[in-house]
Amino acid sequence: MLGDQAAQKRTNPGSFAAGATAMYNMYIVKRTQIYLEAGQWQELAARAKRQGTTSSHLIREAVDEYIAQPGSADARRLAQFRAALDETFGAVPRLPSGEDYVAELRRGEADRWRRVTERRDG
Repeated sequence: MLGDQAAQKRTNPGSFAAGATAMYNMYIVKRTQIYLEAGQWQELAARAKRQGTTSSHLIREAVDEYIAQPGSADARRLAQFRAALDETFGAVPRLPSGEDYVAELRRGEADRWRRVTERRDG
C-alpha cells in the first residue's frame, strides 16, 4: 500500500545501524512540531530504541499508514483501479505464455532479417 511504498522509498533516517551517512538523506522533509502526552512520548522513544530508529521515522511511518487508509484520495483511486481490473478480468481471450510470445517475435524478426539479406545479396 501507499505506506509501504513510501517507507521503501526512504531509508531509515537517523538509524545508527544504517551508518553515519543515513543521518542526512537526500529527500526533502517539512519540519513540524507535535505535542505528545508523557506516556506517548515514552512508548515512542522505547519503540524507536528497540527498532534502532528515530521517533521521527516512526511518526512518518504512522502518518503514511494513516494517509493510506480508505477515505484518502489515493486509497479511493487504488480501489477504483482494482475494481476496474476485477471487472475486466478474463475479457481477453487466452493469450500465449510470455515465453511463447517472445519466441514468436524472435521468429518473425529472424524471418524479416533473412528477407532483407536475400534482397541485399540477391
